[in-house]
Amino acid sequence: MKNLKHYVIAVVAAVLFSACGTTRTVPLTGRKQSLMISDQEVLSLSSQEYSKYMQSAKKSTNATNTAMVQRVGQKLANAVQTYLSNNGYANELSNYAWEFNLVQDQSVNAFCMPGGKIVVYEGLLPVTQDEASLAVVLGHEIAHAVANHSAEQMSKQIKQQYGLQIGSAVAGALGMGTNTQSIAQVIAQYGLQFRNLKYSRDHETEADRMGLIFAAMAGYDPNVAVTFWQRMAASTGSGTAEFLSDHPSDETRISNIQKKFLPEALKYYTGSSAATTTTKKSAKATRTIKF
Repeated sequence: MKNLKHYVIAVVAAVLFSACGTTRTVPLTGRKQSLMISDQEVLSLSSQEYSKYMQSAKKSTNATNTAMVQRVGQKLANAVQTYLSNNGYANELSNYAWEFNLVQDQSVNAFCMPGGKIVVYEGLLPVTQDEASLAVVLGHEIAHAVANHSAEQMSKQIKQQYGLQIGSAVAGALGMGTNTQSIAQVIAQYGLQFRNLKYSRDHETEADRMGLIFAAMAGYDPNVAVTFWQRMAASTGSGTAEFLSDHPSDETRISNIQKKFLPEALKYYTGSSAATTTTKKSAKATRTIKF
């Protein structure tokens, strides 16, 4: 009976994991990832949530800051698309329909949904203070999208569901009945959650690295990342911001940037006189940080 159980587990696992899923290489880092949800499924969910969010959000009335967010965002998007096109990812360009919005919210936050839908909260700007620092944040968010971190997180949940299916199949083979759940349920659970999706520390570190390179590619001085993250750490006070719960510590993040990521990013930096334009400070930012 024990041998039969092991045999059934092996067979069912092979069937389930061969039924769907693709292997992809993350741009820049070269990391291999296993994805069990298609780009079309992720983009469909993302588009739905983004539309709902923008219907309720209030766009900023500050024309200068709005133009800055769009300018910085578009420079990053252009740099990313050029890199993808020149490095074997041209087939992925159709997944992006870039859009940049500044909204009236004093939380220190920004997010990029799959497909390139980027939102910046007004409360972030007093902390970024200049275009280069804003580029560091937006580069980080865009990196999450380019690296397909959302799909990877969802795939992790699907694999867990597959584990339940394997267990149920084994139970069925042993005459115990089944209680399987569909992948669609996992996808539905993630619908309308992209803005609050928690990434792993490894994903956050990867986004830091890729985002800094994207900022450098777009002509923004990556050296500002150190002082920006120092300001960000100070803005959180003694408490732990919500978004930091699954992120590297401030000390680790800054150390990684200084010792590992900056030397690499500087290889892509050619300089830009517009990169350090200062942002006029507005209302005091709240201490809610989610990106």
